Amino acid sequence: MQIQSNTKLRRFILNCLVGIATLVLALAGCSVTPVSTSGAQPPKNIIIMFADGAASTQWDFGRYSSKVLRRQPFAVTDIVFREGVLGLLSTEPNNAYVVDSAASASAMSTGYKVNNFAVAVTPDGKSVPTLMEIAKAKGKRIGLVTTANVYDATPAAFSIHAKTRDDSQLLVDQYLALEPDVLMGGGADYFLPHGTTGGKRKDGKDIVAAFRAKGYQVARNTPELKAATGEKVLGLFAEEDMDFELDRDPAKEPTTADMTTAALKALSQRNSNGFVLLVENENVDEAGHNNDAASVMRALWAFDDAVRVALEFQRSNPETLIIVTGDHETGGFSPTYAARDFTSTSRKNRFYTGDEHLRMLEPITMSLNKVRSTLGRKPSGDMLDQLLAKHFPGFTLDADLRELILKQRTIELSYTRITQNMLGRMVSRQTGLYWATSGHTTEPSVVGAIGPGAELFRGYQDNSDFGKHLHRLIQGK
Repeated sequence: MQIQSNTKLRRFILNCLVGIATLVLALAGCSVTPVSTSGAQPPKNIIIMFADGAASTQWDFGRYSSKVLRRQPFAVTDIVFREGVLGLLSTEPNNAYVVDSAASASAMSTGYKVNNFAVAVTPDGKSVPTLMEIAKAKGKRIGLVTTANVYDATPAAFSIHAKTRDDSQLLVDQYLALEPDVLMGGGADYFLPHGTTGGKRKDGKDIVAAFRAKGYQVARNTPELKAATGEKVLGLFAEEDMDFELDRDPAKEPTTADMTTAALKALSQRNSNGFVLLVENENVDEAGHNNDAASVMRALWAFDDAVRVALEFQRSNPETLIIVTGDHETGGFSPTYAARDFTSTSRKNRFYTGDEHLRMLEPITMSLNKVRSTLGRKPSGDMLDQLLAKHFPGFTLDADLRELILKQRTIELSYTRITQNMLGRMVSRQTGLYWATSGHTTEPSVVGAIGPGAELFRGYQDNSDFGKHLHRLIQGK
């Protein structure tokens, strides 16, 4: 009797163990199976928050500097990346390993690889549908916001076409034909005819007037933008690119958050089919080219403020997908430890970048681009000294860097913006915030997504997959 009971007990335990093992294997299988999005409700609205030139190093620099200097969380990392879906994007174009912004944005807009400098035109010369064209064809409202000129690589590649990104007048003409509901940034020059203030068009046309005739409210400064109430807005706040935060006149040029607020206000009107909005802060990229750590930091803060605006909109409109990403990394940004001077390479002469070095960036009051334009092509030593004393307190320009600036000679072939890059090296030597180049690198871009459809962007993918996913979401497939 006891033997029979023990046999039953052993059989019962064995069956339980088999059942548990089966369950574990089933759960393990579920853990590696991609979540299907078929049947899921696609997002009504899509907001793409785009920091040109930002990759993981820049995002973490934004997080850490915001914590130390602004004493506030960084929404990109602390909300979107932490609470949403996180992925990486490879960035190479069709014809190289290192990408330019036009080719990268084209892949992310169309789902097709193109050559560097092409705007949504494939190597065989074919214009492939852009994200904004697909969205408009589906009855969605569309908006483009940037701190660059509005016909720059990223907004152009997400909406229109050209064999080369340098064909500015053609790109502006295509905007007039496409009629995005919101178009904001710099670049008034190619909207206005040559002979008018800042105008560069060669055909005598006034494209600002043409937009106004189509029912657009036109804003040329911050007060006019904040007063805009219409559902179609053209905002042109600079003749070319908008200024860095260190140089920006708030009465003339709105912040990225201001433009995002105004864009959402306009696009929310007559919005039964939803909208697609691209918001780009291009200053992260431009400051990276210049090796300008202080300007990169403030551009990231300005971008993060705009992300907060988008997240607040999403709270009231949960059918909205927010995507935060960039197109490539710029500058080979490398906060590190380094020798204090050239006397020794021993550990005793080393410092590790810390909070006190970040605080050296706070008193800087001029971007390196503004220094370059103030000095001109033949820099004066006296003027250079005056600018550094006034706008870069606490920094000392080493003799070798000073000589390179005055003679306009580079320290390395990968540095092509001599004045900016040498001043960037001055900051590097005293803060440990170093740079590898004045160009782009191959570091994968980070993509964070939160909202309906976010799961598509999980994991390591190609940047052309990013475009394919967006088309899929808009087409409801």
